[in-house]
Amino acid sequence: MPQMNMIEAIRSGLDVVMAKDPNIVVLGEDVGYFGGVFRCTDGLQRKYGEHRVIDAPISEGGIIGTAIGMGVNGLRPVAEIQFADYIYPGVDQVVSELGRLRHRSGGEFFSPVTIRTPCGGGIRGGQTHSQSPEAISTHISGIKTVIPSNPYDAKGLLISSIESDDPVIFFEPKRIYNGPFDGDPDKPAVPWTSHPKGEVPQGYYTVPLGAAEVVEEGSDLTIIAYGTLVHVAQAAAKLVGVNAEIVDVRTLSPLDTETLTQSVKKTGRCLVAHEATRFSGFGAELTATVQEECFYHLEAPIERVAGWDTPYPHAFEWQYFPGQKRIAAGIRKVMDAK
Repeated sequence: MPQMNMIEAIRSGLDVVMAKDPNIVVLGEDVGYFGGVFRCTDGLQRKYGEHRVIDAPISEGGIIGTAIGMGVNGLRPVAEIQFADYIYPGVDQVVSELGRLRHRSGGEFFSPVTIRTPCGGGIRGGQTHSQSPEAISTHISGIKTVIPSNPYDAKGLLISSIESDDPVIFFEPKRIYNGPFDGDPDKPAVPWTSHPKGEVPQGYYTVPLGAAEVVEEGSDLTIIAYGTLVHVAQAAAKLVGVNAEIVDVRTLSPLDTETLTQSVKKTGRCLVAHEATRFSGFGAELTATVQEECFYHLEAPIERVAGWDTPYPHAFEWQYFPGQKRIAAGIRKVMDAK
């Protein structure tokens, strides 16, 4: 089985579905001739032509609006927003049109748009290239939200997203574009270097949407995370020396409540970790869900470890991140609670 990093896995997923279905088109800023700012679409325009891999102007609202129209008229568009921070100019199209189309038309129309966008920090991109807006995405009715944590899931979840008749926002954590961390997960990563990090099938396969995965089984406590923080949580658990069960959410909406609650009922303790701002972050929804479903099984309060409640601090990027030391402190707090 070939080795791929997340960039290569995403490119492979796009290649596989485009070869399989001529109605799948890719559009976005620099996705064609340049191959995408992170090279995820490199070579696809040469292979499939300018009519299927379309270089769009710098207009996120225009890219998403065009994709919606394409979807209504029988295509399956994959729209790339170059950085998740840039999605805000197109949010009105997502909220008012894409998310509501099936319902407001009584099921007569739908638009199977997949919006791909790199999220999170770790590349010293500053305030306008480093945000994690997944909580906004999950709050929009009619939209599915996906965040993979490894190359295998990235390809399989992307194929499932593109083939879904419901619109999907597919966040790609650029801090792990090149694979899981080598040694220290708090060490900066360089996204444009290439070193394979996972076994990924060359051909077609899917990973189901709406299904979390237990990536490590344990009995002391449950750590719920997604994207980059799955790897940081694994390092933090090893640092503390606890037998942690680590659950990768993968699909934030619709949420796999069953897998999360089964794990917490087994361990009796829970920590939730994510990179985005803590206040009103998606961790609040995860915490509320666990509290509602597992209250009588909990042996300690649920702990949240997340980014600061501030605008993204460029000068203090690595302090802002919930690194392994901060998560380790949260683990100790949960384990020491009586």
